[in-house]
Amino acid sequence: MIFVGGVSLSTHSSSSSCSQGHDILMDLMRHPVLVSASSAFNDVAERRFSASKDSNSSISRHNRWVYIFQREYATVDPALVDVVGTDEATTCVGLVMRNQKSGMTSVAHLDSPDVVDMGLSQMLAFVINQSSDAMLDVHLIGGFDDASPEHVNGITKSHGKLEGYSFPLCEKIVDSLAKSNMKFQIHTLHVLGHNTRRDSEGNAYPIFTGFLVETATGSILPANFDATTRCPDEVVRRIRVTASFEDCSWNGRLLETYDTQADQFVIAPCTWSMRKMHIALMLQNLSDQEILLMCSTSPSAEAPDFVDNQRRQCDYLIQHPDWSETFPFKKPRIFRRMEDKSWVRHQTKFSSSSYAYAD
Repeated sequence: MIFVGGVSLSTHSSSSSCSQGHDILMDLMRHPVLVSASSAFNDVAERRFSASKDSNSSISRHNRWVYIFQREYATVDPALVDVVGTDEATTCVGLVMRNQKSGMTSVAHLDSPDVVDMGLSQMLAFVINQSSDAMLDVHLIGGFDDASPEHVNGITKSHGKLEGYSFPLCEKIVDSLAKSNMKFQIHTLHVLGHNTRRDSEGNAYPIFTGFLVETATGSILPANFDATTRCPDEVVRRIRVTASFEDCSWNGRLLETYDTQADQFVIAPCTWSMRKMHIALMLQNLSDQEILLMCSTSPSAEAPDFVDNQRRQCDYLIQHPDWSETFPFKKPRIFRRMEDKSWVRHQTKFSSSSYAYAD
């Protein structure tokens, strides 16, 4: 159930499931409260989040943070975590849910309609805190308008990806929120046209691709992260995104990444075939432009480090083609927070006979 400005959003119950999601999204995109909120969000200066000692960031080394990659989610306790966020969301959508009473906050980086329904269930598990009548504050940020000019007002006259990647994802998210018995108060809908700028030739680009949530207050700020804060286990977590398409155990699910109660990263295992190494070898022989075109849903909108990130994944897969080298005995990779706010891997010893691990 969706609320805006404290008022329940009426839905068109007679519409088909597909058209209902479309109608809800269009109503929300035009809602004066959300239009105003999106305009105000545009005026907020983007924060640079860095843990580097040389950084000018005012919110880095003094914060306990959790960073979320594509297709991941994390639910954090404000008593343990100060900041949670994500970036690199061009056609993806960052979704925030925060319990108004407890402050428990869940953030997901959604990349496909296929993970929305189960992903919402994963996010809600800790956020609702056994109180199904709790009002949850919701923010959606990302998913710029990547639709073809031939796709007008959400209607495509021909088959293919003319509607882009962002629109179907946004449509699915709001449709699932509307059908839920939970109460969702949408405060920010900074997606599609609200999160799009155009150059002199009419080419579309996202205004913001990331954000952070200050868990104590629930404040949302546009943000970008650097290599010092996109951690821990950056390369392995990036590889899991594409590897999860081969691993049927992750079908329809967001990747498990963070232990809410223990405040530690528990990078759940993901398997992959030797095919990934062969793809990595092939990609390493391509030019930067070819990699960009082959690996991105929005080549013109990616950050300057996109290709470098792809090449680092390729290097890792070439060096570690067998998934069991990364996840021995299919056990997670665990990282604990240190006193200086950095993350250190919890090294484990495995027993080939028991498949157990211990300190």
